[in-house]
Amino acid sequence: MDPTVLPQAAVAAADLSPLGLFWQADLVVKTVMLGLVLASIWSWAIIFDKALKLRYLNAKVDKFEEKFWSGGSLEELYERLSNRPADPMSAVFVAAMREWRRSSGRPGTGDTGIRAHFAQRVERVMHITVAREMEGLEKRIGFLASTGSVAPFVGLFGTVWGIMHSFHSIGVSKDTSLATVAPGIAEALFATAIGLVAAIPALVAYNKISSDLDRFAQRLDNFSGEFGAILSRQLDERG
Repeated sequence: MDPTVLPQAAVAAADLSPLGLFWQADLVVKTVMLGLVLASIWSWAIIFDKALKLRYLNAKVDKFEEKFWSGGSLEELYERLSNRPADPMSAVFVAAMREWRRSSGRPGTGDTGIRAHFAQRVERVMHITVAREMEGLEKRIGFLASTGSVAPFVGLFGTVWGIMHSFHSIGVSKDTSLATVAPGIAEALFATAIGLVAAIPALVAYNKISSDLDRFAQRLDNFSGEFGAILSRQLDERG
């Protein structure tokens, strides 16, 4: 009888499917695998949420800019948006107009120094609003960066632990055949594979979403500068 038939049959009998590798792994490797799978699921949830939200907000900002630059009354636009701004750019506009209304009617706004101080205050309000809006948009993307950098090492830990467990099994059974070694090595390598599957999309998405958020923030900053110039010009005309 061929001595390789029995080991090969045992290896073939072992369940090397992803689910089989998970159930055959020991508790530590199972915990690593499960944690990586959960991290991957949460990463994809964040990716879809941010992608859809940015697409929605860009469409809203396009509509707002169309209304803003249409030549209509800014006061009327403010009245329509003041209760519930629909996007970050509308929120910046509403915050600036609210500060404008509070301060522009005060005595002494015709003085050059007071006008300059008022313009700075409006710019500061817009800057704070941009920062607050971007803070809300940037929530949870740090998890993508953490998953992209940490998941491979967590998977590697599972691999090392699985290989150690395999060597322990070899030492106990004193059997170095392929049937003894293969399942444990497969389980160990599967942990690394899951770590890479979790890390690569998270890291790619983090870079893409960060770039999109930077462009969106720059769009808000550009609007703040343009609107601030409009308000300053109106102050100079009043003075």
